Amino acid sequence: MEKAGYHTPTPIQAQAIPVVLKRRDILGCAQTGTGKTASFALPLIQLLIDNRRDHAKGPQVLILAPTRELAIQIGDNIGTYASRTPIKHAVVFGGVSIVNQIAELRKRPQMLVATPGRLLDLIGQRALSLESVAHLVLDEADRMLDMGFIKDIKKVIQQIPVNRQTLLFSATMPKSIADFAHSILKNPEHIAVTPVSSTAEKIDQAVYPVAKADKVGLLAHLIKQEKKGYILVFSRTKHGADKIVRKLRQAGISAEAIHGNKSQQARQKALTHFRDGAIKALVATDIAARGIDVDQLHLVINYDLPNEPETYVHRIGRTGRAGASGRAWSFCDVEEREYLWDIQRLIGREIHRIADHPFAIGGEVSYVQPQKQLAPVSTAAKKRKKKKAKRPTAA
Repeated sequence: MEKAGYHTPTPIQAQAIPVVLKRRDILGCAQTGTGKTASFALPLIQLLIDNRRDHAKGPQVLILAPTRELAIQIGDNIGTYASRTPIKHAVVFGGVSIVNQIAELRKRPQMLVATPGRLLDLIGQRALSLESVAHLVLDEADRMLDMGFIKDIKKVIQQIPVNRQTLLFSATMPKSIADFAHSILKNPEHIAVTPVSSTAEKIDQAVYPVAKADKVGLLAHLIKQEKKGYILVFSRTKHGADKIVRKLRQAGISAEAIHGNKSQQARQKALTHFRDGAIKALVATDIAARGIDVDQLHLVINYDLPNEPETYVHRIGRTGRAGASGRAWSFCDVEEREYLWDIQRLIGREIHRIADHPFAIGGEVSYVQPQKQLAPVSTAAKKRKKKKAKRPTAA
């Protein structure tokens, strides 16, 4: 803990660690940056030390993550936590050669971090057995379901002993997650550190009304005004992320994109450049952004507003971490006004609008939320609205 620089547990660590040590199941809801990884990794390492199983046929702890970046991040943290213990771990994910990963599994790690697809590939090649798994962790469960991993996860669970401890963590807790959780958890302890609708108090939020065609110009203008780097820009689509990077580079701003179409090497290179300050802005889709962990992320910019208000909460949670201050700015064109209203209703307050900028929308376009929008929107109404919008989801 001293090596990791930990002295005082975060709220989720204080609540989850004792429960994990008692081998209870957990249904946890916590925003990014709350210390979630340590809340399950630390006590699981302790349990492995206390209950050595040298003759186990495979890993005793399995941690499932939705993306390669998040899997690598969790693996790095476990490497730090377990560095002075006999506990070994491995990380497996798609997009790279499976041969080296099979070689790592032959070293018989007690802890395995994996993405669902590659895990099933390894099982199919008989390179891995899950019959010794006693502790299953599903991290970022909401994103795994969004990415369509539900069938893969169910296949994995069928390979694991029924008599196990299961820990499910999610940044948001929609009904689909709650229903799935209760189908695999046994009398779980519910831990909700931060309500899904809450946003960090120290995050300065603002929205810029702007025409869709002027978004790139406004983005370049705002980034050039920033003296420091570490600016994370969210795009709705992979194609959009690449286009934003091209336009920023044309404006003389160093930027790189990270999304599902990028190779593992390219994604890791972009992340390294971002953490090292070699580029001023990183443009990401929602799924690829899972696993981005930068201590001093100064600014998050929503180039495209998400059509799911809970996604907004998760996005801006990447700044203002660990009690630090942060900023979150959002661009909103006329077609995105309903998304803005949904977000404001979820977080329970109106986001400050900045209309005085070089690309301000002229005319009498109103961004004031209608009174009728203050009432809760039914699930059927949401589906009708999404169908009408016909916007592609990030991948």
